Amino acid sequence: MECLATFDTTHMALFFEKACRAEGLSVKIVPVPRQISASCGLACSYPCGELEHIKNIVGDKEIEVAEYHELAS
Repeated sequence: MECLATFDTTHMALFFEKACRAEGLSVKIVPVPRQISASCGLACSYPCGELEHIKNIVGDKEIEVAEYHELAS
């Protein structure tokens, strides 16, 4: 399973990646898959088991995530 966060702006995608990596999480920017739409076209993949940790980071850093997705492999 792949977990993705999508964003309305490229800036937020980059901010998310930087903030999560600073916390030691394995996060990387990827193109948004066709079945998901987002205006900036970028998403960040993250470890599915880290969603609560990621939500805490997002809240602390005021990062605007459009949606969280779990995709079957």
